[in-house]
Amino acid sequence: MRTIAHNKGFKRLLAGLSTSVLLSTGAMADTLTIGYQGMMNPWKSVIDSGALEEATGLDIEWRRFDSGAKVITAMASGDIDIASAGSSPIAAAVSRGVNIELVWILENINEAEALVVKDGSGIVAPQDLKGKTLGVPFVSTTHFHALFALEQFGLSEKDLKVLNMQPNAISAAWTRGDIDAAFIWDPVLGKIKENGKVLISSGELSRWGKATFDGMVVNKDYGAANPDVIATMIKLINDADDVYRSEKDSLTADSPMIQSIAKMTGGAAENVPGVLALYDFVPLDKQLSCDWLACGADGGAARALLFTSEFLKDQGKIPALKEDYSVYVNPSYAEKAQGL
Repeated sequence: MRTIAHNKGFKRLLAGLSTSVLLSTGAMADTLTIGYQGMMNPWKSVIDSGALEEATGLDIEWRRFDSGAKVITAMASGDIDIASAGSSPIAAAVSRGVNIELVWILENINEAEALVVKDGSGIVAPQDLKGKTLGVPFVSTTHFHALFALEQFGLSEKDLKVLNMQPNAISAAWTRGDIDAAFIWDPVLGKIKENGKVLISSGELSRWGKATFDGMVVNKDYGAANPDVIATMIKLINDADDVYRSEKDSLTADSPMIQSIAKMTGGAAENVPGVLALYDFVPLDKQLSCDWLACGADGGAARALLFTSEFLKDQGKIPALKEDYSVYVNPSYAEKAQGL
């Protein structure tokens, strides 16, 4: 899956990489397998353009997954070297001892995930969820926030039927009328909002103290052996985010970045700008602050992994908590990217 799109954004992504990086990364490894999911973000334009292949000289196999849980299973088996996943499956993975570390925050999920209730379901307030059927991918960021939301509403899983469903299954079940509500992300989120309403978003729940994010995780052994590859990838992601931030007010369905994102996610191009606006794409300097990757156990990412792991343990999804989640957050690659 490699299509070089020779447009302004692609040229800008490569322009910031020095010749020494382009040559040295290619010498470190021959092949690389990266897992990704269908969330809409500027990173998808990097995948579509072939910018990472161009910058590193690597033969890259891109593998798409329906959920973070499936991504992590593939990482645990050694099938992929780098992947994007939500904070909940990342927390579950490191708590179980999977040999990965978080190296970048792809996006603060913010308003891009939401609990939607179907028109005609009779759900107009949180307490109306009692006795209803909710679809959500288990061990995902939406699962974490769904159960956190129920707790805030004075409800538990026993008060309604919570079904483990992947995004495509949620879409189909919604159409059939098999479920009354779903907590999910785009492009399915956009589809079900056509005949449903948002009851609460992840952005609101994050402001109640339980943040969620999507991150890039790396097999520790691969990262240690190929630090320039990881730093180059982060540089390209950050540059794509910069392009988005500088052009977002003028982006349309016909813009090359929007077309790339639609192609890689299967979403409608006209919906992409609105979806992107729901996320917070964190710039490099803020990634390296205490808000996210820096400051050890007091950093935002480490604290989010701890809080999520506490939730997973309460749910019986992991056997025990790790003593320090900061050891699974590695800012060194982002620091290296800062110098490229």
